[in-house]
Amino acid sequence: MDQNQRSHDKPTIDVANADLLLSTTRSVRKRLDFERPVERETLLECLELAVQAPTASNRQLWRWMIVTDPELKTKIADIYREQGMDYLRNGLADSEADGDSSQLRVKDSALYLAENFERAPAYVIPCIEEDLAGKSGTASIGTLGSIIQAGWSFQLALRARGLGSTWTTLHLGDAKAVADLLGIPAGVTQVALIPVAYTKGTSFRPAKRPPVTEITHWNHWGGRHGRLGPFGSPSPGGRR
Repeated sequence: MDQNQRSHDKPTIDVANADLLLSTTRSVRKRLDFERPVERETLLECLELAVQAPTASNRQLWRWMIVTDPELKTKIADIYREQGMDYLRNGLADSEADGDSSQLRVKDSALYLAENFERAPAYVIPCIEEDLAGKSGTASIGTLGSIIQAGWSFQLALRARGLGSTWTTLHLGDAKAVADLLGIPAGVTQVALIPVAYTKGTSFRPAKRPPVTEITHWNHWGGRHGRLGPFGSPSPGGRR
């Protein structure tokens, strides 16, 4: 570190712990502990962190629907299954036929979650207080960017506290039925349905991903050799 660097410029975040959190927050399905209650205060604490995420034009249109009532959870789970079971079963059959063990694990766990969805102690439905119907693709992307970043921050906060979650969207095939059930007003767009529970064990590993050098382009699409310039920016000679 530069000896002239002022004390308040020194890093204050434990990088190793931050990297651990970011690299091991997984979609948790089979390891959700359906028997352990999730405290209201914990959910609110995680949402307090979630709303620190950036929002488009700082408009702060995110809204959060938390569902813990057993009867409502079952009805929403039924809607989820109505919309998604054929898709999930077909996906599992395709993975079995292809012999793709990695996809087989994913599809099997997704089917397990669908079959047991109502057992999750809490659902969280991230929403945007805006009707996206009729908006341009660019406008929708900007709006969704606000709630998706907040949703991921929420999931990271859960993981840091020993809870797991999964971002699901199959219920959106009949979002109106869920809206009618919960009294979500017209003009509010549901974005996901996140089942939340404590996890069985807290040890999770990074997932297998392609090397970033194979999926990163420098300066031009297809540019692979991004040598850093004198101030850390990719040099113009970075294109292959």
